[in-house]
Amino acid sequence: MTLSKQERVQAVLEGETVDRPPMSVWRHFYDKETTTQGLVESMLGFQRQYDWDFMKVNPRAQYHVEDWGATFQYPADPNEGPTALDVPVGSPERWDQIEPLRATTGVLGEHLMALSDIKKGLAGETPFIMTVFNPISIAGRLVESEGAFVEQMRNQPGRVHSALEVITETFCNYTIEILNAGANGIFFATTSWATTDLITSEEYAEFGRPYDLRILDAAKDAWFNVLHVCRSHNMLRDLIDYPAHAFNWDTQDATNHSLEQARAFTSKPLIGGISREALLNSQPGSVAGEVNEAIAQTDGRGLMLSSTCSISPRCPEANMEALRKSVRADCRTEAGGTRP
Repeated sequence: MTLSKQERVQAVLEGETVDRPPMSVWRHFYDKETTTQGLVESMLGFQRQYDWDFMKVNPRAQYHVEDWGATFQYPADPNEGPTALDVPVGSPERWDQIEPLRATTGVLGEHLMALSDIKKGLAGETPFIMTVFNPISIAGRLVESEGAFVEQMRNQPGRVHSALEVITETFCNYTIEILNAGANGIFFATTSWATTDLITSEEYAEFGRPYDLRILDAAKDAWFNVLHVCRSHNMLRDLIDYPAHAFNWDTQDATNHSLEQARAFTSKPLIGGISREALLNSQPGSVAGEVNEAIAQTDGRGLMLSSTCSISPRCPEANMEALRKSVRADCRTEAGGTRP
């Protein structure tokens, strides 16, 4: 029996058999996301075009730091993201001036209005989750570079922890407001910080984990919270005990766990299987091949098919259609069999 989008997603989260794996990908619309209306229209337009089973709202790329005074400039190319013009923490002493934000005003408030409009536009047909960056990621964007933040974290730990407390308080409150606006959960992203390419596991346990868990606790009443562990050499194995409903990471990166390997240490749903590179640079048949491989690695159970991170705005429509069509229950594999 064909399931609705919400039934399909909820069934996977509950460990039940589904007609086919749910699927979705997400991207920025840099030329539209600077306004509330533009963000809403781009998210709903993308959903109407491809009919995804769930929506991961891609907010303005730097929405989480603008209200603290970070400024950015967008290039003329609509396919390229913004660059920082100014950051609020130019020296370690400036951490002392970071104060809690009101969750319902400023740029944060604008995104809550966008979520309310997205909910109306989806009309209850498609589950949607809002991107929330973890506190260490937010702190890392308040300074000039990742390297500068690592140096301050190691040399000024007291100041950094105080700022992380403020950031966590703000985004715990914001997470509650996200759910009040109608989102079904959060997409909790660690960006470049839960990777041993940047800091050690011990440092993440000190500067990442305790604050992460407070945000996830604020989202505990939601039914669709996803932990996204980004980049190569990621710490997925260290974070697998986080109280998320599903996990998303770069399953195609050779330095990370594959879908099959992750299934050995968690029974929770896995989201991934489709590389950004395939969607951007490969032929449609290669995209379909990755779909087949992801299903084979998991036997099609406990799986939501998606990109391994936000996809390039330059991805050809033919590849996007190949992903969508290859997952449909009535599509045939190249071998002539039907999909589970």
